[in-house]
Amino acid sequence: MLVRLGLTGTHGGTREQNLFNFYRSRLQAVARIASLAISSRCSLHDTTTTSIMGVLKYSNALVSSALRAVAYLYLRVLPHTTLVPTLPILYILYVFTYVSAASEAQLEGAAKIEIAEESEKPKNGEPALTLAKQAAKTPSPSPLSTILFSLPTPLAHLRATNLAINTLLFLAFVDFTATPYFDAATDVTFTRVGAVYPDAAKLTVRYPYPYPGDGNDTVTESVLQVQWRQVKENDREDKWVDGPLVELSQEDDWTRTVKLGNLSPSTTYEYRLYCDAPCIPYPATPTRFHTFPDPRLASGSHFRFVFTSCTTPNFPYVPLQGRTIKGYDLLAEWLWPSKPLVNLNLTETVETAKEVISEAVDTAKEIVSEASEAIPEAIANEILSTSSSVSSSLSPSPSTSVVAPSETEIAPVEFMLFLGDFIYADVPVYFGDDEEAYRRLYRRTYNSPSFRKVYEKLPLLHVYDDHEIINNYAGKGNDSASPFATASKAYQTYLGDANYDSAPQENYYDFRYGDAAFFVMDTRRYRSDINTEDAETRTMLGEKQVAALYDWLGKANSTATFKFIVTSVPFTSLWTYEGQIDTWAAFTYEKAGLLSVLHTVPNVIFLSGDRHEFAAIEFTPEQAHGHPILEISTSPLNMFYVPFIRTLKSKSEETVSKLKTEVTISKEGLNETVTVFEEVPRERVIKYEPIGNHKWSSLEVDTRDTNKPIVRLKLLVDGKSSYRMEIPGTPVKLRSTTALGALVPQNFRGVLDRIGLKPSKWF
Repeated sequence: MLVRLGLTGTHGGTREQNLFNFYRSRLQAVARIASLAISSRCSLHDTTTTSIMGVLKYSNALVSSALRAVAYLYLRVLPHTTLVPTLPILYILYVFTYVSAASEAQLEGAAKIEIAEESEKPKNGEPALTLAKQAAKTPSPSPLSTILFSLPTPLAHLRATNLAINTLLFLAFVDFTATPYFDAATDVTFTRVGAVYPDAAKLTVRYPYPYPGDGNDTVTESVLQVQWRQVKENDREDKWVDGPLVELSQEDDWTRTVKLGNLSPSTTYEYRLYCDAPCIPYPATPTRFHTFPDPRLASGSHFRFVFTSCTTPNFPYVPLQGRTIKGYDLLAEWLWPSKPLVNLNLTETVETAKEVISEAVDTAKEIVSEASEAIPEAIANEILSTSSSVSSSLSPSPSTSVVAPSETEIAPVEFMLFLGDFIYADVPVYFGDDEEAYRRLYRRTYNSPSFRKVYEKLPLLHVYDDHEIINNYAGKGNDSASPFATASKAYQTYLGDANYDSAPQENYYDFRYGDAAFFVMDTRRYRSDINTEDAETRTMLGEKQVAALYDWLGKANSTATFKFIVTSVPFTSLWTYEGQIDTWAAFTYEKAGLLSVLHTVPNVIFLSGDRHEFAAIEFTPEQAHGHPILEISTSPLNMFYVPFIRTLKSKSEETVSKLKTEVTISKEGLNETVTVFEEVPRERVIKYEPIGNHKWSSLEVDTRDTNKPIVRLKLLVDGKSSYRMEIPGTPVKLRSTTALGALVPQNFRGVLDRIGLKPSKWF
């Protein structure tokens, strides 16, 4: 038995020693088996741990990249309301995965150190240094790639950099989203000119109480005095005349619009605000404006105006610029350049031109000298005289500066039309049907130094669109519907009251500048709900407004050369996506009825905004002798545009038959005139410009030559000229004028004013 167990000593070993060796070998075998089992379990645990660590690291990278992409989209491309809850969720997920990944990275780093220490022990004769290098050798991306793409890294300073970047992006989101709520601008003071008449002007004033140094914050009402005077030639000062009282109240947010009357046409005036108590020295200098010409004067007009729509402060977002509206900055710089428009290389250009012409003159002299026998002396002298005069004309006079003429010298910019979305009550966050919430947005815009550059110098006329109320608002004629009552009250206080007078309680209006007539539509208050109303009965304007439009059109047809119809949303049906439900495309029957009438009137031009793009659209009439209609749509002044996606069709599927005359050559070689019918699109795009956060159009109206009236369009994108178009008009025989004031010079009218006679009352 002992022999079989191997306990007998064959080499002289004792029985006890053999027994000890036997149990020792068996224990060693068991230990090896246990070691293998433990090693297997540890390997499985390490694999699982490594897998979890990898998921956490790359989840953090993916969430970080998503956060950055959405933040850029929200702050610089499209501040859509759906992104508002998305960003906080992404940031919370990012912080959670960051902390978890950072903890695992520390554990991983400790494990690598332990591996490196173990690898220092030589095995099978291999040098320790080689094993250490192999243990530490792991591929790692560059620091720049790690930061740009939030890649996993064991380096703490790179992880901290990514955390700082994403935290700053989240703070920028908070700043852009919360500023419209916290920037109350309750102390903003302003005055501006609105509607301008031949004999009057509307002035809007906000002058909050208490005044500096007063200290009485219990006052709920105050009164200011408007004082005005005519601006004389050479800026000679005249006496101030007391104008209307501005009765302000806390209930109306210290804002009121008054009408300054007894003025003369085509005259420059200035006004200031006066109060008895110590008050804010505002405006620092008197505000000037120029009255419109008498519309009954049939001598033609030459003026410019600008129009656009859609503004949100500080978009695209720039840190610490919450009150900046870059579109107004660009517009102000274009209207009143801070630097003279001087060609810096003009002197060099002139000198070069003089050299070229001098050479040409010398050549001409040689030619004349050689041909003196064949050319009469008088003609030769005339040639030399002409050449000499051309050369001398390029030399600037010592007493005059060489300055290129400014665009504003072509014709003065008399006013600006803003076609809606002056505020965005629901972007990025809607703060509810609360009057103070709406007022706060208006005050914030007026408090912008960018906007102040414009409204303190240029008369502004407005119409609301949906975002002054809420997105895609359709009023259905119900003024008590939420939030129209609240929103319209704030709009009237800050914008609407300064527009031209209209029918009582109406927001649409019309006005004239010389022989140019304007009708400004209200496209929201009476709009039908397209989801509940049949296509045949839908209305954009309502019966009363349609009747007012036709009445205006009948009067303007024979008294105005150009007729401008202002609609906050495009009249064309070519815009796709949301444009098919929010523009005139959804009101086909009412639109067709208007077109059938408008095509009978010459020189009708639609002005629109809303789409955040520019387009010039032509409407072709069905009638043989009908007049084409043009639409010019321009926006935004300071808001997003849609990149990559084009939302405007080039032409309509609907066509009209037009007679076309063609000249052909017969078999006999004779010219033959053939009249054929041609199918042309009812609506077609002349020009489309979708790109740009800051767009406005300038229209120059020139009817001084009654036989060749013309409108010149200039589109400006991001402050630079992008497109020009000339729009020739059809001559219109206007009714004769009885305006006595048209025959009275401005200086003579000033004399009559001094002796108490008001010529503005005579016409």
